[in-house]
Amino acid sequence: MLQFSRSTIKRAIKPVVFVLSLVPFSLLVYAAVTDSLGANPVEALTHQTGLWGLYFLLITLSITPLKKITGMTWPVSLRRMLGLFAFFYACLHLTVYFWLDQSLLWQDIIEDIVKRPYITLGLSAWLLLLPLALTSNQFSMRLLKKNWKRLHRLVYIAALLVVVHFIWLVKADYTEPLMYLGILLFLLLTRTRIFKWST
Repeated sequence: MLQFSRSTIKRAIKPVVFVLSLVPFSLLVYAAVTDSLGANPVEALTHQTGLWGLYFLLITLSITPLKKITGMTWPVSLRRMLGLFAFFYACLHLTVYFWLDQSLLWQDIIEDIVKRPYITLGLSAWLLLLPLALTSNQFSMRLLKKNWKRLHRLVYIAALLVVVHFIWLVKADYTEPLMYLGILLFLLLTRTRIFKWST
């Protein structure tokens, strides 16, 4: 019977999570190629890429609470990759809006951003995530030192902006975005002294 060390399992987890993180993208590409995105494919792509960006953002933010509750440290090694996937899907979301929805007509895009506050919030969240993605490497950590952690706390503001962006986007049933707001607020509260875990 084969026996695997803990370090071997940890090394195997990363590529598995990487492949799984690409599954939503692959399914969206397949749906686009096979013309199975529904009556409004652009809207479907916009919605799905935005949702997956939010999912990965919440998953990334859940790693520290998970560590506190369970004492498991191995998920921490996935945090950077999952955060970059959140940014990847956010970039897809923005690309669909700029290219497929607005046809790269920059004057119309600027007018739309000014006219619709939820788009302003979404763009602001992406701009906050941009420096975090660019500095998600060992070189930046060594260069910025203590400022690296301060910079990466912007993820909390970005996540809040994303959720409010979703709430303002919805016109009728607020159940789904409010659920994500509740999850986010819980994840943020776990970082305060209100929650004390015994590990």
